[in-house]
Amino acid sequence: MKNVLLLETIAEEALAVLQENVNVFTGYDEAELKDVLNNVEVHAIITRGKKHIDKVLMEGCPHLQVAARCGVGLDNVDVAEATARKIRVINAPGSNAATIAEHTLALMLMLMRDMYRSVDRVKQNDWNWRNQYAGDELNGKTLGILGMGNIGKRVARLGEAFGMKVLYWSRSAQGQPMEEVLQQSDIVSLHLPLSNETNEIIGAAQLALMKPRAFLINTARGALIDHLALLDALNAGTIAGFAADVLPDEPPVQSLAVVQHPAAIVTPHSASLTASTYRQMCLLTVNNVVAVLTGRQPELNSVYNRNSFV
Repeated sequence: MKNVLLLETIAEEALAVLQENVNVFTGYDEAELKDVLNNVEVHAIITRGKKHIDKVLMEGCPHLQVAARCGVGLDNVDVAEATARKIRVINAPGSNAATIAEHTLALMLMLMRDMYRSVDRVKQNDWNWRNQYAGDELNGKTLGILGMGNIGKRVARLGEAFGMKVLYWSRSAQGQPMEEVLQQSDIVSLHLPLSNETNEIIGAAQLALMKPRAFLINTARGALIDHLALLDALNAGTIAGFAADVLPDEPPVQSLAVVQHPAAIVTPHSASLTASTYRQMCLLTVNNVVAVLTGRQPELNSVYNRNSFV
């Protein structure tokens, strides 16, 4: 049987599938990982969102066939190095689209309707807060989406269901220029992958294009935004508010001032942690890892670097 190294815990159902088909070893801490690398011929490594599968780890596993992440983004997997070594990179594309889109709309509603402060004031027995309430509604507003992949498309459909006009900019699909989307939107929502081209794609110049009453939402990757510029914009009232599920540093240190800003709402990178999505991401990834290790064909779109194996 082939040997699989787990760097992080996975859903119980997915673990059971692995245990039925391969030998499973864990490297949850440095000592445990070192022991496995010194004594086991590793054929596949599976991580989730924190532990990295990098060049050093690959060098320590000369028989590695698969580098996998139970998730969608591959920021913590060195895809280029894996491809050069003819190692298949497996993930679970599209598995979190529904839950991320729902979370995005929840953040929009919380900002637009000033829901967080309303709930907090009532908990403080301040019912008269309703006399100061100045929230608005999504209906009739313009939603600008940057990135029209699986999640961006779902957010667009949900926005339209709420009566919003949807504009979008995408690197791969025909849409409007980004500047126009930023200028015309009441809410701008980010759904881009992180790359050299998209790193801090929203900075001071882009924030200055937005309406003073506009909101910025980020449920994609924290580093898409220059958070120092964002803090300046929030302090200056350049934009009205910010909501996110992701930060460039997690837990926040450098971005803590943004998190604590009264016009910001931040959740702890939890949008994909629903029971259904977590289970689905893990099972999809594990089933395709097992397929490769047992000589069967994995789902084509699960192999990120599949073109290198044609």
